[in-house]
Amino acid sequence: MISLLAVSIFLAEMCVVTLGTLRIIFVARGRKYLAPLLGFFEILTWLFAIGQVMQNLDNAACFLAFAFGFTLGNFLGILIENKLALGMATVRVITPNDPSRLIDRLRAADFGVTCVAGQGAAGPVQIVITVVKRRQLSDVVDLIETHAPQAFYAVDELQAAAQGIFPVSKPIVGRIFPNKGIRTRLFRFFRSPGI
Repeated sequence: MISLLAVSIFLAEMCVVTLGTLRIIFVARGRKYLAPLLGFFEILTWLFAIGQVMQNLDNAACFLAFAFGFTLGNFLGILIENKLALGMATVRVITPNDPSRLIDRLRAADFGVTCVAGQGAAGPVQIVITVVKRRQLSDVVDLIETHAPQAFYAVDELQAAAQGIFPVSKPIVGRIFPNKGIRTRLFRFFRSPGI
C-alpha cells in the first residue's frame, strides 16, 4: 500500500518540476515578475519534498515517488506551456506553385504576409512569411494545409518583433478560467506593466 508520505512527496515534486519548467519558459520570455514568483513557490515546495525524502532514506517508496513526481512534472509543465502558447512564431512557407490563394486567405484572416521569390533545389519558388502569435499557429497551419497542401513550411520561435499586422484574439486566460470574475482579476494581473 502506498503511504500518505509517498503520495505527498510525489505531488510536491510534481508541482516543483511543473513550476520549474514554467519558470524557465517565463524567464526566456522575459516575464520578469512572474518568473520569480513561480521560483518562490517552486523552491518552497522543493524544500518540503527533499526534506521528506532525506528524513526517510530507508523508504524506497519515497525515492520512487520523488522520481515519478519529477517525470510527471516535466510532462505537465510542457503541456501547460503549450496550452498557454506564449510568444510569437515565424512561419515560412516555400512552394513552387502560385501562393496567391494562400496569401489571400491569410490576409482575409488579418495575418500580415510577405512574399518573396526564391531559388530552390528544383527551381524557382515563392516564399511566404508571416509572424503570428503562438496561440494562432494552429489556424495558420490549417490554412497552409488547406490552400497549399504540397508546400514545405517551417515554424521558428521568435524572440522579439516590432510593428506588424496581427489579428485580434481573445486572451488565453478566458479559455482557461471561464469564470468572469477570476478571468478579470487574472487578466489585470498578467497585463499589468512589466509582466
